[in-house]
Amino acid sequence: MKKLLIFPLLLTAIVLAACNTQTTPVAIETDEPVPVTEADVVPEPAVPESAPAAQTVEDSLAYVREEEKLAHDVYVFLYKKWGVQVFQNIAESEQTHTDTVKSLLATYGLPDPAADLGPGQFTNADLQALYNQLTAQGSQSLAEALKVGAAIEEIDILDLQTRLAGDLPDNIRIAYENLLSGSHNHLSAFTSTLLQQTGETYVPQYMTQEAYEQALGLASAGGNGNGYRGGRP
Repeated sequence: MKKLLIFPLLLTAIVLAACNTQTTPVAIETDEPVPVTEADVVPEPAVPESAPAAQTVEDSLAYVREEEKLAHDVYVFLYKKWGVQVFQNIAESEQTHTDTVKSLLATYGLPDPAADLGPGQFTNADLQALYNQLTAQGSQSLAEALKVGAAIEEIDILDLQTRLAGDLPDNIRIAYENLLSGSHNHLSAFTSTLLQQTGETYVPQYMTQEAYEQALGLASAGGNGNGYRGGRP
């Protein structure tokens, strides 16, 4: 009789032990949402800091149109002030540049921000402030005027390099590459004239020394070393 009583007790103990050692939870169906923890979230890939800012065709062309107009208008102002030929030569080149961008705006059916604006007038408030600043600086002396010309070309080079690093239609990319080449030549022309007229060696104001020397090297390779190609800047 004792053996018969012990056997059921042993069987019960074995079953309970098996239940206590089970590690896999039983899934329970529920309509409640499952909470998401930080460990479950896959982070978005980081955008490199060197990536160019997104640009639309309209924004890009509108800014470059007025940027080239600024260069033209400042150089015309400085030529009237100092009568040095380099300002007139490069102003003519800048007029060609801004007209090129104007044509691209027309090609894409986009409004021209410089339409009906006179010399020294700009739709972009930042460019308007820059024009006012640079003409005031360039009025101080011939040396300062030539430094203003070089500074404008530095700014143009850096801006165009950033834009060319982004996605652009082929016709706009070709135009910007031509503008960039012209800015290399203009930078060389202004800095060499500064040295000839004042004996002062130009120190870059916006570019690194290495980037500045590279720009001069590109101008020299494409022209006669004075920032001119075929007699024109």
